[in-house]
Amino acid sequence: MKKNIQRIGKKEAQYIQEVLDSNFRASDNKNMLGRLEEAFSKKFGVRYSVGHINGTATLHSALFAAGVRAGDEVIVPPLTMSATAMAVLQQDAVPVFADVREETFQIDPVSIEKLITSRTKVIITVALYGLAPEMDDIMRIAQKHDLIVIEDDAQCFLGKYKNKTVGSIGHLSSFSFQNSKHMTSGEGGMVCTNNSKYADDVRKFSVLGYAGVSAKKGKITKDDIQNPNYDRHVQMGYNYRMSELCAAVALGQVEHLEELVQRRIDVAKLFLRAIENCSWLIPQKTPSHCRNTYWAFSVRLVHPHITWREFRKKFMKLGGDGIYAAWKLTYMEPMFQNMNFSGKENVIKRIYEGKLQKYKKGLCPVAETIQPQILAFKTNYWDWNRAVKQADILKKTIKFYDKR
Repeated sequence: MKKNIQRIGKKEAQYIQEVLDSNFRASDNKNMLGRLEEAFSKKFGVRYSVGHINGTATLHSALFAAGVRAGDEVIVPPLTMSATAMAVLQQDAVPVFADVREETFQIDPVSIEKLITSRTKVIITVALYGLAPEMDDIMRIAQKHDLIVIEDDAQCFLGKYKNKTVGSIGHLSSFSFQNSKHMTSGEGGMVCTNNSKYADDVRKFSVLGYAGVSAKKGKITKDDIQNPNYDRHVQMGYNYRMSELCAAVALGQVEHLEELVQRRIDVAKLFLRAIENCSWLIPQKTPSHCRNTYWAFSVRLVHPHITWREFRKKFMKLGGDGIYAAWKLTYMEPMFQNMNFSGKENVIKRIYEGKLQKYKKGLCPVAETIQPQILAFKTNYWDWNRAVKQADILKKTIKFYDKR
């Protein structure tokens, strides 16, 4: 029997209190953001980490640092939360959708390479449900075509790919601290890189283009702002800096991140045992060279007579907490079907003159096949008995259908 754990513990409360005790005076507080960035870099084995207000702002900043400008193409997977593609649109660039692999649900390197054009600037990978894509293949493609790789690792903390920490492989990586993630500060995010220029560009872009900030420096000084001749803004930027309160919580989370991640892995093992004799629930395949950190435990329902909704309804009737669906493929969302990009469509249409990828059914056939099949089970059970009970309910649900 595994012990129950606390998601939010004493350290988070201690660091919040330190910030409150400072009365938010910049000269008095403990610079939680700087402490968090240093701790995060150490934990993930990268040189630079830059805190942000959320995990979409992180992607926007990373795309800017990677040199993406109006009309450039960025290759993305369609099977993920649409914010990945939205960040591309925010930079006046064009998302180009690559298909995924059926077994792992991850972006397919073969599909990526087929889509590269003279306009392609960046490949965004997504470590979906806690599993890394085939990063070696993707990095080789990027090197061959002189492209930048941004890892969207919102769902993968302390995952491994061939003994490398996920988030340290691409040129830049993006993490989200939204409340469903492995670690959280309610909202927030981080951009990581080993490249000092990328880090400087990310910082300036995310902090209003201030001259006095850099990869390792998140704020301008009093000497700067008390000088009437100080040139503050060297470029246009956004106000994406993480707050000290969020940084305080996130710092506490980093300090027991291994425990938070391991709990999700342990819960996933319960679910794996629950389905081990079921031929029609096929789990996301984790290659032997990867460590899946299971933001969610995902399976494909491939039974000829059981619908997705029917299975979920029965699971919940037996006491299950519910099952999440995979996101509708991004290009099938109304915003893409109707080209409603809040004004960005005018920039894209003018540059492309009708040469856009057609956002319609058939674009990514593998993703279109598996998306309606995916059942995603929660893994964030801090009460171990509750996790055991959920796995048992899953077994009972399978048994019910096998007896019919």
